[in-house]
Amino acid sequence: MSPVAAVFVLAGAFVSLLSAIGLLRFRTPYARFHAAGKASPVAFLLVAIGAAIETSWAGRALLVVASGALVLTLPVAVHLLFRAVHRTTDVPLRRDDLRDLERG
Repeated sequence: MSPVAAVFVLAGAFVSLLSAIGLLRFRTPYARFHAAGKASPVAFLLVAIGAAIETSWAGRALLVVASGALVLTLPVAVHLLFRAVHRTTDVPLRRDDLRDLERG
């Protein structure tokens, strides 16, 4: 694996790790959706770029299709999950969820 591809794959793994920490650390489902919904596509795109460097043209085309599908569908999926949780639970939607996390 070339050093450039390795850097992209490691950067994607690091962003994925940050997303996982956010899922464990945040208290409300809304903050967790934010952590997973924002970081997951970024991590996938970084890993896909690293993989595209090492694959053939056919592999790159498949990665472009998968990346496009992810970028187009993930915001809608996260929104629908957010809405379902909001309608079915008693967890209030507060603006200061992240501020509470900083206070400890």
